[in-house]
Amino acid sequence: MSSGYGLHGGPGRCFPFWQELLACYVVNTSAEDDSGKKKCGPVLEDYYECLHHKKEAARVKALQAAYRKAEAEGSRETAPNAGQIRNLGLLSREDDTKKVLGTS
Repeated sequence: MSSGYGLHGGPGRCFPFWQELLACYVVNTSAEDDSGKKKCGPVLEDYYECLHHKKEAARVKALQAAYRKAEAEGSRETAPNAGQIRNLGLLSREDDTKKVLGTS
């Protein structure tokens, strides 16, 4: 929250970004001249990203699309079998697997 207090009483998650933005404005602007605000563009962008997570959401969406595309194109012939998944494919440990599953 812009007040600086989070939902549970501590500082809000974006409050450090807000403080950094205010510090940039204080250093780069004055009452007569606001032209220094242009220097604070990257800091403002970081603050907006903290608030809205638009870049993160776009990145996640792109990764999910790439994953779905690779999954659709790939064949299931090379997929690991249950034994390889259970044993991480390191060693063939059927005895250990039987102990875990409780079968003899």
